[in-house]
Amino acid sequence: MGTDSSRSIRGAVLQTIGAPRPYARSRPVVVRDLELQPPGPGEILVRIEAAGLCHSDLSVVNGSRMRPLPMLLGHEAAGKVEELGEGVEDLAVGQRVVMAFLPRCGECAGCRTEGKMPCIPGSAANNAGTLLGGGMRLRGADGEEVRHHLGVSGFATHAVVNRKSVVPVDDDIPPEVAALLGCAVLTGGGAVLNPARPGKDDDVAIVGLGGVGMAALLTALSLDVHSVIGIDALPGKLARARELGADAVYTPQEALDAGIRPALVIEAAGHPRAFETAVRITAPGGTTVTVGLPAPDQTAEIAPLTLTAEARTIVGSYLGSAVPARDIPVYAQLWREGRLPVEKLVSSTVALEDINAAMDTLADGQAIRQVIRFDPDGASV
Repeated sequence: MGTDSSRSIRGAVLQTIGAPRPYARSRPVVVRDLELQPPGPGEILVRIEAAGLCHSDLSVVNGSRMRPLPMLLGHEAAGKVEELGEGVEDLAVGQRVVMAFLPRCGECAGCRTEGKMPCIPGSAANNAGTLLGGGMRLRGADGEEVRHHLGVSGFATHAVVNRKSVVPVDDDIPPEVAALLGCAVLTGGGAVLNPARPGKDDDVAIVGLGGVGMAALLTALSLDVHSVIGIDALPGKLARARELGADAVYTPQEALDAGIRPALVIEAAGHPRAFETAVRITAPGGTTVTVGLPAPDQTAEIAPLTLTAEARTIVGSYLGSAVPARDIPVYAQLWREGRLPVEKLVSSTVALEDINAAMDTLADGQAIRQVIRFDPDGASV
């Protein structure tokens, strides 16, 4: 397969949305050979080194987020540049880059909000399953077009992405750390650094201790705030939060019973009950930041009187209100200084061929971050 100007790659393609569980049996994601066209103007070819499994991948598999099919999944990844498209002059072949799943054109009304609102063309491209500049570079063996997931499609040996979908990092940042900087840390850490902005005397609580929540917890710890509190329904995740340095941990009911009232609360579970818990425990005058993405038809109940009478604030934060080119270097430096041990978020390494079983593990809440590693020859390790 392939032509003189394209290459054969291997990737994990979602063929069916809403398949029954367990996914290891129904196998909605098929690992197969694909044809990858070369980068166009403003694009680059990247050899993927590591890719993390995130709930934003699972939400497409289970139908919480509808996307056009077939689609090569994966949006949290890092790799080495192998080819530069026309007009890309600020990167070099061999340079390590972090994928950012929401490209920023830098010119639209959304981009002018400094991270508060998403890029308008970037969002449109993500919804359509194309790259930022338009079009698709993936083909099946029969010539069928395969969609890109959030401009990245990182569950593959190689990817063609728009230049504005990547941020370069130095080689001292390991691939699995670099990959997590592009989603888990950018989203969870961003919720702390951007809208929350805690001071030294603030208590910070994280509701929902998956990859994004744990990244928020690590970021809060890196700031030396007064205390960091972890809240989750699963005992294993509470124990892990303790190991990472949380000052206290609670189940949601325990947090309510204990009467804790932190000034800043990050909701990272993507579930309406978690959002309700986060709002209820926020202190008077405090701020609740929600980064979780529940299903579109789910709703939550809050008491509006508490917002007025207690002068509280609720902030929505998509992708951690991040500007990737601005924020990723900050996290890379925190890691370099030993203050943000991102590698501790990696719960296991999985093979690309085991992607469906890994989705089951993710759906069961049994992982913080599973990571697929690829060797230089393109095989997962």
